[in-house]
Amino acid sequence: MAWIVWLVLAAALGVVEFFTLSLIFGMLAAAALVAALTAGLGAPLLVQVLAFAAAAVAGLLVVRPIARRHLAHPPLTREGSDALIGRTGVVLQQVTAMQGLVKLAGEEWSARSYDEHQVIEAGTMVDVLEIDGATAVVYPRELLP
Repeated sequence: MAWIVWLVLAAALGVVEFFTLSLIFGMLAAAALVAALTAGLGAPLLVQVLAFAAAAVAGLLVVRPIARRHLAHPPLTREGSDALIGRTGVVLQQVTAMQGLVKLAGEEWSARSYDEHQVIEAGTMVDVLEIDGATAVVYPRELLP
């Protein structure tokens, strides 16, 4: 009957983890599952508690830091307009601090110059420094260091 208590505890800790996203309660829920397994195998209460403690310590000191490190990394691939940052384009219509048009990845994008005092003429190769809404912020390629 003790394994049911451990399963209920694991479920409760899992629900708390769902709402906190701290990875602490998830590790404790996994430890409670280990204790439920030992209880299901007929181990005495002391062994169940020791299994819970060992799994909790292992989860909190080993697994959690690794998981947090992986969650902190940005995704390896950029999607949508973020994928255009760093790409090269060609100016189709003169680009100023207020308006312009460039061709990026086979599409025409409204653009503005990164340097508000700079005018970039048509035909110039540019690098996309950022995307601001639906506007590419560009800088002439030959002027980059």
